[in-house]
Amino acid sequence: MTKAKMVASLAEELGSSKKEVNSFLDVFSEMIYKEVKKSGECIVPGFGKLVKAKRKAREGRNPATGETIKIPAKTVVKFRLSKAVKDAIL
Repeated sequence: MTKAKMVASLAEELGSSKKEVNSFLDVFSEMIYKEVKKSGECIVPGFGKLVKAKRKAREGRNPATGETIKIPAKTVVKFRLSKAVKDAIL
């Protein structure tokens, strides 16, 4: 589902304008980004949890040449589904 389809569907369900729903989604996303950056995690009720995690440096291979390369350490964001979502979908 694209963002445009999601906005249209939510606007219809809630009886709101597409502009209001789009603004809400933008503000909600920004709030989640700031919270993950600040505290390292953010719970999205009914969906799951975004968690900031650190990956260690490691060695990898260039698939074209087979040459060994070093992959540097970095910080990534992981999403963990809630039990409710798993039960509803799986």
